Amino acid sequence: MTDRIGATIKEIAAKHGIAVSRDDPILILQTINDRLMKDSAQAQEALIDRFREELEALAHRWSEDAKARAESVLNVALAASKDAMVRGMEDGAQAAADQVRAEVGPVIRRMEKQSRQVAAMNIAAAVTALIAAGLALLSAI
Repeated sequence: MTDRIGATIKEIAAKHGIAVSRDDPILILQTINDRLMKDSAQAQEALIDRFREELEALAHRWSEDAKARAESVLNVALAASKDAMVRGMEDGAQAAADQVRAEVGPVIRRMEKQSRQVAAMNIAAAVTALIAAGLALLSAI
């Protein structure tokens, strides 16, 4: 500090041609001004540190917010994709069932027709057997 005051005294003498002593009011003001500037710089550093902390907290909060929103969007997209896949599977299953019905329907109708013919022949054979049994019983009596 003493070197600083000495340097200030020399600077005043060189620039203005005036000799000042160490107890001169100008030097007292200079000292007060230096002290105020130092205190102001410290206060500004504290404010800047607090501002930096707030910015970091805000950036962290934004990051968390962005992650949450991205996750929400992904979940919605996943649900929509799953729904579309289920609908596609249902449509495919319905189309396959319709195709099977179209191909198997005529075969089933032919089998029904043949089954009726076989049933009619079985009934005719049963009636013939019943008549034959009835004739055999009459001839035995």
